[in-house]
Amino acid sequence: MALLVGLLVYLAKPCIASEQAAPRCVAVVESSSIKNDNSKGTKMSNIFTFIGGSKGPWSVKKITTVKGRPIAEVSALRIAESDVTEKNSEEKWLFRGFTSNVRYATSDEVASLKKLQPEIGRKEATCAAMILVKKSDSWWQLAQDQRRKIFEEQSHHNSIGMDYLPAVARRLHHSRDLGEEFDFITWFEFAPSDIPKFDELVARLRASEEWTYVDREIDVRLEQRQAE
Repeated sequence: MALLVGLLVYLAKPCIASEQAAPRCVAVVESSSIKNDNSKGTKMSNIFTFIGGSKGPWSVKKITTVKGRPIAEVSALRIAESDVTEKNSEEKWLFRGFTSNVRYATSDEVASLKKLQPEIGRKEATCAAMILVKKSDSWWQLAQDQRRKIFEEQSHHNSIGMDYLPAVARRLHHSRDLGEEFDFITWFEFAPSDIPKFDELVARLRASEEWTYVDREIDVRLEQRQAE
């Protein structure tokens, strides 16, 4: 699964594929990039590093271990638009992921997402969530068409996500092919008034069949720090 999730789309570029090539009926459209901190690391056009420590533009309000092992507690998060592989002395963890195609979506679903999906970085979206997900070996052993069936036809992942557009903006990052401990990093942004909508979104996704294939999930809630 890639949670919590759903929906982003933009111009296509060459990218690493974290799953098998999509069948013809599934549309492939790449997402746009997030505006991030480029202070460290080698610049890559579609890779992002989420770094937890004591400094950064996002204040960490709560880290919830939904399933599996926890991660270290931190007070702040910064996002580097580059492949950062080393932490400094005040940083506790870093998770890397790259933006890729919209997977498991038909051309009609992609068209709907394109109309409704808002940009990351909206002024009013001062709240965020970073969802870290690792799926089970049994999920990755399924064929592409079997995963599509569970993802949308049975779990209605894309359909659920679209119920919360344009309130909740989202960007998915693939981490499995980078050898990371999580398979997906999903970044959500929303206004404070839309926190109940986001909570409802993730509750519906976690109740789906797709989530039975999740071995580990961490839910990090954040607020944008005021500029000093």
